[in-house]
Amino acid sequence: QVQLVESGGDLVQAGGSLRLSCTASGTIVSATAMGWYRQAPGKERELVAAMINGANVRYGDSVKGRFNISRAKARNMVNLQMNNLEPEDTAVYYCKMAIRGHEYWGQGTQVTVSS
Repeated sequence: QVQLVESGGDLVQAGGSLRLSCTASGTIVSATAMGWYRQAPGKERELVAAMINGANVRYGDSVKGRFNISRAKARNMVNLQMNNLEPEDTAVYYCKMAIRGHEYWGQGTQVTVSS
């Protein structure tokens, strides 16, 4: 059974940085798409960053220029470097991977940015 586990969420002051990581276990098949989404209280889940086939990358408008998604050397590991964090970035961040036509989600990691 494929499981995704996120890590790196924390409380940070505005202007600070965090690095989130997500690792998939239970499969040896490489993910074709990886991404990060977030959901703030009372809001819908939204795209933060996504990478398809390790090359095609897109970002949510609010994070462009501040966040960077990267695929780690490990087969199914993806990172999200978040710089110049703002209070509006406060949310639960979820990792998502597409493996063999199935989509998998992690349980989420909390990021809180204080002003």
